[in-house]
Amino acid sequence: MTRTNSTIFHFAIISMLIFEIKMQLSDESECLVDRSKSGLIHVPKDLSPKTTILNISHNNISELWTSDIQSLSKLRILIISHNEIQYLNISVFKFNQELEYLDLSHNKLEKIFCHPSVNLKHLDLSFNAFGALPMCKEFGNMSQLEFLGLSATQFQKSSVLPIAHLHINKILLVLGDLYGEEEDPGSLPDLNTESLHIVFPAGKEFHFPLDVSASTAVNLELSNIKCELGDNGCSYFLNVLSTLQKNSRLSNLTLYNVEATWYSLMMIFQWVWHTGIEYFSIANVRLQGDFKVRDFDYSNTSLKALSIYHVVSEVFSLSQGYIYKIFSNMNIQNFTVFGTPMVHMVCPSQMSPFLHLDFSNNLLTDTVFNNCKTLVRLETFSLQMNKLKKLASIAHMTEQMKSLQQLDISQNALRYDENEGYCPWTISLLSLNMSSNILTDSVFSCLPPRVKVLDLHSNRITSIPENVTSLETLQELNVAFNFLAQLPGCGAFSGLSVLIIDYNSISNPSAHFFQSCQNIRSINAGNNPFQCTCELREFVQNIGQVSSAVLEAWPDSYKCDYPESYKGTLLKNFHMSPLSCNIVLLIVTIGVTGLVLAVTMTVLCIYFDLPWYLRMVCQWTQTRHRARNTVLDELQNTFHFHAFISYSEHDSAWVKNELLPNIEKEDMRICLHERNFVPGKSIVENIINCIEKSYKSIFVLSPNFVQSEWCHYELYFAHHNLFHEGSNNLILILLEPIPKYSIPSSYHQLKTLMAQRTYLEWPKEKSKHGLFWANLRASIYIKLIEQAKETEHICI
Repeated sequence: MTRTNSTIFHFAIISMLIFEIKMQLSDESECLVDRSKSGLIHVPKDLSPKTTILNISHNNISELWTSDIQSLSKLRILIISHNEIQYLNISVFKFNQELEYLDLSHNKLEKIFCHPSVNLKHLDLSFNAFGALPMCKEFGNMSQLEFLGLSATQFQKSSVLPIAHLHINKILLVLGDLYGEEEDPGSLPDLNTESLHIVFPAGKEFHFPLDVSASTAVNLELSNIKCELGDNGCSYFLNVLSTLQKNSRLSNLTLYNVEATWYSLMMIFQWVWHTGIEYFSIANVRLQGDFKVRDFDYSNTSLKALSIYHVVSEVFSLSQGYIYKIFSNMNIQNFTVFGTPMVHMVCPSQMSPFLHLDFSNNLLTDTVFNNCKTLVRLETFSLQMNKLKKLASIAHMTEQMKSLQQLDISQNALRYDENEGYCPWTISLLSLNMSSNILTDSVFSCLPPRVKVLDLHSNRITSIPENVTSLETLQELNVAFNFLAQLPGCGAFSGLSVLIIDYNSISNPSAHFFQSCQNIRSINAGNNPFQCTCELREFVQNIGQVSSAVLEAWPDSYKCDYPESYKGTLLKNFHMSPLSCNIVLLIVTIGVTGLVLAVTMTVLCIYFDLPWYLRMVCQWTQTRHRARNTVLDELQNTFHFHAFISYSEHDSAWVKNELLPNIEKEDMRICLHERNFVPGKSIVENIINCIEKSYKSIFVLSPNFVQSEWCHYELYFAHHNLFHEGSNNLILILLEPIPKYSIPSSYHQLKTLMAQRTYLEWPKEKSKHGLFWANLRASIYIKLIEQAKETEHICI
């Protein structure tokens, strides 16, 4: 038997079944391995013993051995469809005691050998090369079997005896390409099942006198029905359908992949109308041949629902009005026409029993059911994926539908202009889906007054007007994928309990939203470009007070988009202090902090005597600056001493024990009267000579200093030299404080110098001595060339 390419519907069903089984079996202990479409020629050897689900479909595996899967003791689902397997002994699964789901469809199997230890729930052997039904007596022991897929070219009633006592939920029976050519197939074997799906050979005209009445199926699906052209083209198939009347349990009939004429199609509909079938579906229909008008008898029907999917007509000249009339006057409750080129539908000629209509994915326009007064029982209506453009026209269409509760007009090109006037929706409408259109803010002027569920996602809405008509009954509002910049208040939606507003342009949602929407039970506002600034802080705080069950997709879908430093940060991790967001509080805090800091610095300055340190550093800096600006060669040739020291004899202990050791230890030459005055010269001459040969003149000031007349002379000559040379060679050290009243009036030079010049104060604290000596040494340091001769002088 060759493979068929007309099994898309079968694949969909099997895929859904696999998914359901996975959902039922999957938990934290499940281990799924997917090696499908990997070019494998044998089962992988590197599989974990913990593997529970293995998918190796769509490969080139030709053999399956016990050693391939022996180690997979926990294997529960094995999908090995679409491979090249020709032979199988089910004993290879004897070590896989937990195996429940086995899919071997779409291989090249011709023969299988069974094993009694395997007890499956799902076994699919369909779309293989079996001549007769691949049935083993061991299948009769599979008491848990829920799905069985079989392939065969020939059928014999005795072949199903091993499973006749089993009640199987669904059986898939694929007939080989040679079915019906070698012998009369006769009756279908007795199959005890709820759902039966028979796949006839694809591409072959239907000449199979198969009696399917032996099945106990409640649901029957027949695939690949190809009728001949002509009025009696489907006679064989209609004969097969006639045998279904013997099965009183049958209530659901599905036809898939049908090629027929319009006339044959109407004959099929007419036949179904007079059976006990309640639900009839026909999908993937290709219509050919001429169209002939015939009357349709609607009497004595049990049909409740008719579904037509994907009809392609190759007839270009036909009376569409006649077809629409047949469809619109059907006396059933549920009618679906999906994916056909239907451009119109006429109004039923009398009060219609339609409760549910689905005309999705067609070519219907705004004129559908215009001024129709016979659909008063209609409750659910779907017009999604059509050519609707004017919302006001749709509102007028519903005006006469007094029972309409749910309307789906999504995925069209609907607009609304307020100039079109009032929208007379039926007052019964409770659920309205207008998603995926091109509606703007004006749509809120055209809403049903009692609507409870409103879906407006994927439109062009930028804001919800404040003057929107009050919708107190609105409970669910979906405005996702629009351009809204703010969360809507609940002033006009006092009963709102569910709000979906994700994927909009909301950057700074109102912090008062939760206060205004007290009845909100679920809100999804994620995936918006939140600006994580002070304006968002209060909103985030309010979110923290809301139950996590109310805020959908929290916290993963709520992230900062701006500023760049916060981009990608979850809102739950976004924090800003109240200080940074309150200007008044920030100013007060800065002021208080500044005042406290100023007071603290003042106290510290007083306590640690910082002004003294600053003055000393300033003096040292100025001294170094003057030294850099002095011509070094001139100084080296002019001076013999770094400094001449003038002091009172009463202060000689401090000079000898403190001053000289700290200055002369760095190879500085100091001129003292005791060792540097030249004998034989007058005191005045020695004083002048020492001052002129010294780079600096240091005067140790104290109350004792002002009492010495010779010290006054030295100060006078040094001061005179200051003006004469234009230099800055005086250094005053205040050893002890000198009260102004104690300075004689004749010592005007001393008063002037102490008033105009900066002097160094000898600090009493030992911790300050180091900086004092460093400052003093820096002020008198210079590199001298010649050794000055020693002169001496004593201040008396």
